[in-house]
Amino acid sequence: MARPWRSSPGASAPALTEEPPGDIRSRRRADKARRLRAGLPGLLLVAPALFFYALFVLRPLAATVQYSLYDWNGITTAEWAGLDNYVRLVTDPDLIGPIVNAFQLILYFSVIPVIFGVIAAAIIRKFGESKLALASRTVLFLPQVIPLVAAGIMWTWLLASNGLVNQGLALIGLDGVTRAWLGDFDTALPAVGIIGAWVNVGLCMLLMLAGMTKIDPALYEAARLDGAGAIREFFAVTLPAVKQELGVAIIITVISALRSFDIIYISTQGGPGNATLVPGLEIYRLAFFEREIGQASAMAVALTALVLIVVLPLNRITRSESTS
Repeated sequence: MARPWRSSPGASAPALTEEPPGDIRSRRRADKARRLRAGLPGLLLVAPALFFYALFVLRPLAATVQYSLYDWNGITTAEWAGLDNYVRLVTDPDLIGPIVNAFQLILYFSVIPVIFGVIAAAIIRKFGESKLALASRTVLFLPQVIPLVAAGIMWTWLLASNGLVNQGLALIGLDGVTRAWLGDFDTALPAVGIIGAWVNVGLCMLLMLAGMTKIDPALYEAARLDGAGAIREFFAVTLPAVKQELGVAIIITVISALRSFDIIYISTQGGPGNATLVPGLEIYRLAFFEREIGQASAMAVALTALVLIVVLPLNRITRSESTS
């Protein structure tokens, strides 16, 4: 324990000098100027990207928010509507339906691809760098390379009344099950969801494989020494090690479900009726066919907020689990 300072009888106490307030302010200004000069090169490098981001992202977003407060057909003078467009979003069943459909598509666009992606990655990892593993990775990832428009057209042919899917069902004696999958009110949305799942499985598989390559082989050896089988090894070693990649896959696929447009526009155009209508397609219809620019802008703003409300908690949960 340090002893308190004691002055000798003949010594005088050290003088405590207090810095004048003017010197403190000048020193702070000098430190601020020095930090600004140090960060100036970085600001200059970021400035071009920030300019184009503001021009092509922030400015249109601000304009969309502004349009959502007006009743405007895109040609005549706009009339102030306040929050009426947003109130209609939560009171009009025709506008609530697309949002409900988008949440149903999360099951097909996110849950199913993530589950199959994890399982496929675990199986492919077992084969190492064999030709079978390489072929499997290529086949599963191929839908990510194919343009969504081409994928939508291809699946429209496959799921047609006389398409390959119905022909295959007829060959195995399931003629009673066959139908126009994309034209039936009961099966149109699941059929579109299957197309989205087919597209997203390859991406999820690749993300999981990237995470599994970082796992120390000693962990698997220790699990085998403890008597763990393949299933126990998967849940005890593989799955905890890919939590971060799992979170990324969930976030990406959930976003793709909420903002889905291409596949649905090509395969069903929201039909039959409004069975497969989603917010992206409804925004397009309101803006370019119904000429309701204000209402379309309100739905676009609501969709952006919805994506953030769903994705930000997921991001926080996955990040906290990966760091724990």
